[in-house]
Amino acid sequence: MNPPLLFTVFIIVFLLAGIRVVFEYKRALKFRFGKYIKTLQPGFRWIIPIIETIQVVDIRVITINVVSQEVMTEDNVPCSTDGVVFFKIEDPEKAVLEVEEFAFAITQLSQAALRDVCGKVELDTILSKREEMGKNIKNIVEIETKEWGINIIDVKIKDIQLPENMKRMMANQAEAERSRRARIILALAEEQAAGKLLEAGKLIDQSPSAIKLRLYQTLSNIAAEKNSTILFPFPEEVLPKPVKEVLD
Repeated sequence: MNPPLLFTVFIIVFLLAGIRVVFEYKRALKFRFGKYIKTLQPGFRWIIPIIETIQVVDIRVITINVVSQEVMTEDNVPCSTDGVVFFKIEDPEKAVLEVEEFAFAITQLSQAALRDVCGKVELDTILSKREEMGKNIKNIVEIETKEWGINIIDVKIKDIQLPENMKRMMANQAEAERSRRARIILALAEEQAAGKLLEAGKLIDQSPSAIKLRLYQTLSNIAAEKNSTILFPFPEEVLPKPVKEVLD
């Protein structure tokens, strides 16, 4: 092969080998002989092959799971809790140079913080205040990650697993609470009904005509049943005329 042509091919291959494309949601750290030089912004970039290398970092919001942790609460109840951490790399240089495998480090910090926070509160607090628990874990984790150029956006507790005997006890407690509320509602209804009956009785006592009308209404309801027999301990002649018409 012609030496000039060979040299030309070598130059073309050399130039093509150094081409890099950095996407908008990523940043590339450039190293020359292993020494950090600068951070490459999105776009078409070129590095010196063999001499220079890059390490790409994703700057989007990243989600990692916190595996289930066995925790003993303050009131000595064993439970298993897991969660999820949302974070974003604010400074790619620090995230790569200050800590080895930042995702693994965040996972370990989150697991330790989860055990620490849940171990200092009672079970009822964990069950009823998940949002607050997540914020406490976030505050603990972000103290360390700020030095790594990483921003912890949020921490959520996903699931809480309880022993079977504890689940049964909580179910019984919830059922007893519902029964208590039902009895209170029934008692209030009886109280209100008794009050209305008392008011009605007072109104009837104030009007003899109202008493007669109530008697007529009752007799009419009874007479609607064809198989009903009404007995009075006094002669029919002494009844008021409207009552006799109802009976007939």
